[in-house]
Amino acid sequence: MSWWRVFSPLRCGVIVLCSMLLTACLSTAPQHATPTEITEILNQPAQAAAPVVTTQPETPPPLPAITEQPQTYQELWQYIAANLSFDISPNARLQKRVEWYLSQPNYLLSVNERAAPYLYHIVKKVEQRKLPMELALLPFVESDFRPTARSSQGAVGVWQLVDATAYHFGLQSNDWYDGRQDVLAATDAALDYLQYLRQRFNGNWLHALAAYNSGEGRVKAAIRYNQKHNRSSHFWHLKLPRETADYVPKLLALSYLLQHPQTGLQRPSLANQAQTTVLDVGQPFNFGILAGLLNIEKQRLHQLNPGYLRHQSPTNGPFKVLLPMDQQQLFATDFYRRQFSTHYQVKLNDTLYGIARRHNTSVAQLKQLNNKTRDLIRVGEMLLIHRARAKDDLTVDYEISPYLQQQRPAKVATYEKHHVIQDGDSLWAVSRQYQVPMKDLLDWNQLTTQNLLSPGDTLILHLPVEAASTPPAGTGTDASKDYLDELKTLVKPKRDP
Repeated sequence: MSWWRVFSPLRCGVIVLCSMLLTACLSTAPQHATPTEITEILNQPAQAAAPVVTTQPETPPPLPAITEQPQTYQELWQYIAANLSFDISPNARLQKRVEWYLSQPNYLLSVNERAAPYLYHIVKKVEQRKLPMELALLPFVESDFRPTARSSQGAVGVWQLVDATAYHFGLQSNDWYDGRQDVLAATDAALDYLQYLRQRFNGNWLHALAAYNSGEGRVKAAIRYNQKHNRSSHFWHLKLPRETADYVPKLLALSYLLQHPQTGLQRPSLANQAQTTVLDVGQPFNFGILAGLLNIEKQRLHQLNPGYLRHQSPTNGPFKVLLPMDQQQLFATDFYRRQFSTHYQVKLNDTLYGIARRHNTSVAQLKQLNNKTRDLIRVGEMLLIHRARAKDDLTVDYEISPYLQQQRPAKVATYEKHHVIQDGDSLWAVSRQYQVPMKDLLDWNQLTTQNLLSPGDTLILHLPVEAASTPPAGTGTDASKDYLDELKTLVKPKRDP
């Protein structure tokens, strides 16, 4: 049998191949492929074959990735709702609070009027600390956003801080000023306290919020009880006072309804921008003088700053005041330009960034103060630079007229009492026992909250002469183990939840 019949299935391929070989011979020396050579070519393995050359065009470079632009919110309440993050599990207690809000669909509309000057600043403070946005809603749950609210337990302000907590977290309190009623100062203290509680409860925000309401010790005791009886220590399973048991669901219900406006709770309309500006006057000031210089109503200035209890700031501060204007409006006032700015002449090679850095300000503030929309500056140009310069006396001498003289509390005769520290005593327990302010107890004994007491130590107290030397009934030290009742715990927190 001839080789042609053996490879008959490949006849077509051989014909094409032979044609190619014959064509090549036309331009080279005459050569003839033998049957053996043709067989060897056809039996070559595929990987030995010459690579195929394509004539397709080059692959174009990939298009740039389309990144989703962050959504902007013109309304502050929409922005708050979009950033709420707590997981919400439906249950009977939560449903009860949802129904309560829905029975008052205009609740937020009325409360928002009190919150409007402060809410934007509170949201920014929460964001700067990278805390859950739900915390910005706590003043609604705590006090319906009433800056002068006062509970039967002595908690004060929109954040309902008691005196011991306010003192520990740096809020001042005297006859002239109560930091608990200063909304923004109290916000800083409350967020400090909430961050502390979150650490104490191993990151569990529901436990931390419950402790904010009823005390750290009470929540810890409820957790230990459930653990001892092999029960869940989740918030919903803890046995807590009724107020606390309803407190956290009230916050979660508000969060849920804000995220689901179709349920019927109306969101207020509030621009997502600051409506007020904080100004550090830097010196004692009188509300009437300051209001006149800024061309604003004195009553409105008092209303925005309820932390100041009189018509004048304390001699030793604080001097920060919330103004009913945005920053641009403040910068445009003659008072600000005269009292808080100076001129700077632009030099060769100056930049806005360099000028701002040298004068401890920001480029944005520098541009805003000089009504600039671009970074362009010219040599010789005069710029306004933020710099406080006390030119004017902003106070009133109330001693001039007996009709304007400040009323001072009459001095009370006191006697010195020595208290020997017993096992389990604490500074807070002693102050409660004798009904004296904590700050006075510290001053009398030249102590700070960092000092630890030991059995046998003696504390000096100055008590009113008319007060009985025997401690009032029912003011023992039973509650001294709680965080708020024992400042030693604040100094050296425990590791348990």
